[in-house]
Amino acid sequence: MKRLNTAPKNQLICKIFDSITKLNRDEYNHIQPPDNPFLEYEFLYALEESESIGLGTGWDPRYIVLFDEGKIIASLTFFIKTDSYGEYIFDWEWARAYYDAGLSYYPKAVVGVPFTPTNGQKIIVDESCDFDVCASVLIEKLIEYSNSFSLSSIHFLFITEREKSVLEKFNFLVRLTHQYHWHNNDYKTFDDFLSDLRSGKRKQIRKERKRIYEQNIKIELIENGALTDEHLDVIWRFYINTNSKKWGNAYLNKRFFDIIFDLYKERTLLVMAKSDETWLGGTINFFKNKKLYGRYWGCELEVEFLHFECCYYKLIEFAIENKIEIFEAGAQGEHKFLRGFSAVPIYSCHYFFNTGAYNSISNFLERERIYYQNMINSYNKKSPLKHLYGGKR
Repeated sequence: MKRLNTAPKNQLICKIFDSITKLNRDEYNHIQPPDNPFLEYEFLYALEESESIGLGTGWDPRYIVLFDEGKIIASLTFFIKTDSYGEYIFDWEWARAYYDAGLSYYPKAVVGVPFTPTNGQKIIVDESCDFDVCASVLIEKLIEYSNSFSLSSIHFLFITEREKSVLEKFNFLVRLTHQYHWHNNDYKTFDDFLSDLRSGKRKQIRKERKRIYEQNIKIELIENGALTDEHLDVIWRFYINTNSKKWGNAYLNKRFFDIIFDLYKERTLLVMAKSDETWLGGTINFFKNKKLYGRYWGCELEVEFLHFECCYYKLIEFAIENKIEIFEAGAQGEHKFLRGFSAVPIYSCHYFFNTGAYNSISNFLERERIYYQNMINSYNKKSPLKHLYGGKR
């Protein structure tokens, strides 16, 4: 395929679709980045087909697709949002400020993955094509669409630095927050990872793991062909239990899990704990090449340290064994930092059509960025990881 840095924009065709099923699956998946499983056809299809997204859910999907000579070369998935649930980059105060000023904050446009606070490329461009050219066409189309339908704003969530740089050229405002990610420092074994920790934290983790196995709890890693209907029923029950305790209702439904387990087995990893023949708790995770993403945790019985074993330690072992470079274990959680995760910057970009709101939020974000940058620096200076603070391994 010709490189687009020599092709004029007016030769490209940009269209908007309201369902992933209107796109060619193989062509669409061909352009996906190497480490992000959440914008692949199958994942979006599962969300749509299960009606976890769509009209009435607060997540009404749109797919901006760029074609060159009839072939898909780039895409941008966004959602018309009527609330701010399931986003994890919290903008409730902005919505309240709009309301107090007599303005409508909803509907708005959100570029992200529903209920999934994972980082990665959201502006998807075939690697043989010019990223900046394709991204510019997609962004221009999104701004045009949002303005024509009187959306208040556009929000790109959990994006890459490359995307941030392009969006800044379109006067998007940058927001800086943070998460905790585990990075594989060329570890060969879990003990190798432990040796990179300060003595106190190393002893703490060994104590926590020992306590689990002293109770004769068995931890199983289940993937691909080993996934069964029993696992599906149990993990669904765990998911519902967690959501009923924390939020009162579940974002996803069982139909979503049915489809994901059927179509996405090669991307799915369960970590499940049992005592005798009784399932105690477990977590659903997804992976693609060099990245591992921890997603949904649930349990039927609270067991001390079981959450750490299923959500962190077993997955770190899996990452080391499979040469995975980055493990994202979800949003928030200082307890991750204390167990060998690093504080990392998280970027989002925001555009507001109302000039007053744009200027006010711009001032707020400038102050917030300073606060979070200082926080990230402070955390990593205190890291339990020796290689971050210069201690000997």
